[in-house]
Amino acid sequence: MVTRRFILGAVGLTTPLLAAGKSADSNRTDASKKAQTLPLVVSTWDFGVAANKAAWAVLSAGGRSVDAVEAGARIPEADLQNHTVGRAGYPDRDGHVTLDASIMDEFGNCGAVAAMEFIAHPISVARRVMDETPHVLLVGEGATQFAVEQGFVREQLLTPESRRAWEKWLKSSSGYHPVPNRENASFSGKSPQGTPVPGGPGNHDTIGMLAIDAHGNLAGACTTSGMAWKMRGRVGDSPIIGAGLYVDNDVGGATSTGVGEEVIRNAGSFLVVELMRQGRSPEEACREAVNRILKRKKERASDFQVGFLAVNKAGHIGAWAVQKGFTYAVCDASNQSALYDSRSFTAAGTL
Repeated sequence: MVTRRFILGAVGLTTPLLAAGKSADSNRTDASKKAQTLPLVVSTWDFGVAANKAAWAVLSAGGRSVDAVEAGARIPEADLQNHTVGRAGYPDRDGHVTLDASIMDEFGNCGAVAAMEFIAHPISVARRVMDETPHVLLVGEGATQFAVEQGFVREQLLTPESRRAWEKWLKSSSGYHPVPNRENASFSGKSPQGTPVPGGPGNHDTIGMLAIDAHGNLAGACTTSGMAWKMRGRVGDSPIIGAGLYVDNDVGGATSTGVGEEVIRNAGSFLVVELMRQGRSPEEACREAVNRILKRKKERASDFQVGFLAVNKAGHIGAWAVQKGFTYAVCDASNQSALYDSRSFTAAGTL
């Protein structure tokens, strides 16, 4: 989101912050250091606070975790001020708004859509793919057709504000040149002309959400409009089970954010869950997953952002990112508005 508030992480224990400008609660410790009260829900970025509250309405009433994450993910999808998720997302280079989403429940069932146009709530279409078809992933026109057949409204998603931003980008860019990996061109967030640069901190992201319900069952959801001005047909990690999202009810769940190509290359969320299965804490698992990415891209580490968020079966939470500035929201019975800085390699001074 172009105007996202980035909160700088510290080298030591991070400090929880409350949403809506409230002061930090000094009685709370770092989310990675203790098990939260169940049920709980966690999600990526500042806008995860509002999403968590919608999920909490389901969890606090005794509902399933999969219903909670679907309800939560629909909040940023409907937010006309959020240009990285849902109906107000920025378009690709050709002016098409394409949406991606995935969902996974406690039984290992999963569904996803990618490069879907004209449908405002991809997370709910992904849920229908999971519940109503033998498939996992539907893409493009087929995903849109399926959504309409399921009763979803076909509508134009390119808002006037998004159109203006796209037209500004067209004027300031050198035109449509599909250069490989151009999405990672800069971490500055804006080009010299003042437009958001694909891959910069203001030009991604996703909301990834993980929940544990009162019965101890896990589920996850991930939804995005992808990188602004991306090449037509580009799909990132969000709808890819094992990359942008993975849940194992015996172990825990993980989700990712940032430049999806880097996450896909490392099967990132699946890796985080497997590391937790081997005994690592959520934070340790997230850190190692980011480290695996950096081993391949160390010379370009300052050019992109990737972050992972994870929760294990016991309710321990952890996160880690390449760059400082990644935040995540935590919601349980004691606090529905907690916001934390993720630790990162730049904040730790190890890049």
